[in-house]
Amino acid sequence: MSRSDAAALAALAGDHLDLVQAPFTLPRSRILVFREGAGVRVHTSEYERSLEDCRVLDALLIRDASGDALPITRVLPHAIEFGNGTVTVAFAGPGALTVGLGNAPSPSSLACASVEWTTPDGEARRAELGADAPAIRFDVSADRSVVAEASATHAVDVADGEVLWLEWFAKCPVVRDDLQAMTAFCWWVLGANVVELPALGRARAVVPSKIGYVGLWQWDAYFIAVGLRHGDPALAREQLELAFRFPGPDGQLPDVVHELGVLATSDDLPPGDRENLRRAGSTIADPSAPVPLTKPPLAAWALAKVLDAEPADAWAREQLAVIRRSQDWWFAASDLDHDGLPEYGHPYSSGLDDSPIFDGPLPTTAPDLGAYLVRQDLELARFAERFGDADAAAHRTRAERTLVRLLELWDHERGIFRARAAGTDVASDTVVGLMPLLTGRLPEAVVDRLVAALADQRRFGTPWTVPTVAVGDPDFSDERMWRGPVWVNTNALVIEGLRASGHPSLARDLAERTVALVVHGGGPHEYFNPITGEKARTATTAFGWSAALFIDLAVELSASPGE
Repeated sequence: MSRSDAAALAALAGDHLDLVQAPFTLPRSRILVFREGAGVRVHTSEYERSLEDCRVLDALLIRDASGDALPITRVLPHAIEFGNGTVTVAFAGPGALTVGLGNAPSPSSLACASVEWTTPDGEARRAELGADAPAIRFDVSADRSVVAEASATHAVDVADGEVLWLEWFAKCPVVRDDLQAMTAFCWWVLGANVVELPALGRARAVVPSKIGYVGLWQWDAYFIAVGLRHGDPALAREQLELAFRFPGPDGQLPDVVHELGVLATSDDLPPGDRENLRRAGSTIADPSAPVPLTKPPLAAWALAKVLDAEPADAWAREQLAVIRRSQDWWFAASDLDHDGLPEYGHPYSSGLDDSPIFDGPLPTTAPDLGAYLVRQDLELARFAERFGDADAAAHRTRAERTLVRLLELWDHERGIFRARAAGTDVASDTVVGLMPLLTGRLPEAVVDRLVAALADQRRFGTPWTVPTVAVGDPDFSDERMWRGPVWVNTNALVIEGLRASGHPSLARDLAERTVALVVHGGGPHEYFNPITGEKARTATTAFGWSAALFIDLAVELSASPGE
C-alpha cells in the first residue's frame, strides 16, 4: 500500500477520534489523552485500575498570544491540532507527550502561544512557546509523576509518530467502500490497544481496551486474533501465543495474562474479591479451595482462522499441544457432576458472567459450553488429520459423545436449549441457546426452530439483532451487559453457527446487519442497545474484539458477492 493510501486510511480513522470515546494514544504507550473543556486531560492505562486512579494531568490548555484558549480543530492518529495547527500535541515515544508550535506564522515572536497544565495535586504551571522554547515535553513515569521541560525535537516527534501510524495503516484491510471508514477506525482501535508486557519479554498484547481492560483475556485474544489476521498475521499469532503461554499443570488455561502475572483462580484476584468469588463458586467443589477461572474453549477455532490467513505449520503444532491439554482439562476437571458434559464452575469462566443463566446455584451446565467443546474436538480432529500428530478418531468420538449430552438440554416444547443450575433447569431464554448451531451436527428440526427464533420478534428478532436475552424473557434488559444488549462476538458466533448448520444466506444477512449496527452506533463499542442500535450507556468504547470482528466480517462481506 502506498504512503498516500495509508494516509487516507489514517485520516478516515481520525474522523472518529473525538477524544471522548476514542482517546489519543500510541501503540505500546500507556498514556491516554481525553478532551477536557477546551483542552485535554492525561491518564495512564494500568491493569485493574480505573482512569480516575490513573490521573497524570487534570488539564492541559493551549492559549494564543492574546490569552484566548485555542480550540481543538482536528485529531489525527499521530497529532492533536489546536487552532488549525498553530499548536500540536504528539507523542515523543511511548512514555512522553510533546506540545509545540505547528504551522504558526513564525516562531520568532517571543510569545506565539502558551501551555497551561494542572497536576492531580492541584499544582498549576505555565510555559511560553516561542523562539527560545518552541515545545514542551512531558515525560510520564511509572508512578504517574510528570517532568516537563523545553524540547527542540517536536517536529521530529510529530514526524516519527506519523511514520509509525502510517506503517500500521499500510496493513489495514481494504474493503467495500461503505465499510472502509469504519474498518479504518477499527484498525486504529487494534493498533491503539497494543500494550507492552515487560515481564513477558516486551510481548505485545492487543488488550480489549486501554480504558479499563489492560490485560490479555483469553477469549478476547481469540477474537482479536481473528481480526488481526487480515492485516498482521504475525501479531495475530502473538496474541494466541500469549494466551497459550501459561497453562496450569493440569492443562487449564488462565483467564487473563497481564503485566503482573496471570489470573487462573480466585486466589489470583485482589484479596477483597477472593471470598466473594469463593462463595459464588461451585457448590460441588470444596468451598475453601480456589475456584478455577478460565474462558470458553474456542482456541482451536481461532487457531484455524489465523492459519487460514498465513500458514505456520511448525508454530501451529506447538500451540496444538497446549490446546489439546486444555480441552482434556474441561472433561477431567470441569465436569463437576461427572455426567460427561462439563460445566462452568464460575460465571467468569463463561465470558458472559452477568447472564441470567448464572442467577441460580453453580455449577452451570450451559449449551454454549457444550457446543464449544464439540466444535473444538472437531477442529482438533481436522488438525490431527492435517498434521498426522494425534488421534483424529478419538476427538471425533468425544465430540459425538458430547453432542449426545448437549442434545439432552433441548426443550422441544419451548424450542430452546436450556441451561441447568446445579442440575435444575433454568428458564431463561438467552443467546447461549443459539450456540449449538456451531456444531454443525444438530438435527434439522432443531436447526429450523433456532433459525425461527432469530426472526421471532418475541425472542431474538429485535430491530438490531441478536440480543443476548430474548425480549420476551422476564430477565431482558436493553442496557444491562449480558442481559439483552447485542455483542459483536456473540453475533459473530451465531453467524459462524448458521454457516456450519447449512444457512449461508442467513449468515450473510446477519453479518450485514452486524456491521450496519457498528456503523450506526458510531464505533466498535463493547455492547449495543438492541432496540436503538446505539452504544449501551455503560459500555466501554474502542473495544478490541468488536473492532477485530467488524474487520473480519467486513473482509468476508467484501470478498464474496451477495447470495
